[in-house]
Amino acid sequence: MSFERLKKQLHFLIEADKLKNIYRRTYLICDTERLENDAEHSWHLTLIAIILLEYATKRKDINQFHVLKMLIIHDMVEIDAGDTYCYDQVALQDKGEREIKAANRLFSILPEDQQEHFLCLWKEFEEQETIEAKYAAAIDRIQPLLLIYFTQGRTWIDHGIDLEQELKRNELLKEITPALWDYAKEIIHDAAQKGYLKS
Repeated sequence: MSFERLKKQLHFLIEADKLKNIYRRTYLICDTERLENDAEHSWHLTLIAIILLEYATKRKDINQFHVLKMLIIHDMVEIDAGDTYCYDQVALQDKGEREIKAANRLFSILPEDQQEHFLCLWKEFEEQETIEAKYAAAIDRIQPLLLIYFTQGRTWIDHGIDLEQELKRNELLKEITPALWDYAKEIIHDAAQKGYLKS
């Protein structure tokens, strides 16, 4: 028996461990002195996607397993491309280029069928055209919003973010998860009143 396929898969899994060393701009609620890493973020997204599915419009049409696969792999490109802060206009200019290069390298480690599947999942998340991708993207917005709000807006304060920026950032919740959009607006406005966001 040849272990060639298994070796490729294990190589990819070992490479994936590097996601634990990619830090985001959000602080942990359980340890407000430490930034969240991408692996923690991916795990938290999948848990939130399972628990909050009932708030999605057309939830019966959503393939939950497909959503979870997108959420668990969509940030893997940051192993090579790094985490691009959503309000960093300079870094956003070449984000797409850096990430597609990273996706091609990382997923090429896998056997060809899995490489193609993962690349398709990653592209689907980025394009946000399917109902699953829209739900996954909504979850990817609500998670950092919760972490930032419940750490007294530390990330917003550190970067001088204002109310309008944060409302615009989370607008995509409106279509696929209107109840979460209403909640997001409520805590964003509360954050501004508390001085976490500039008005």
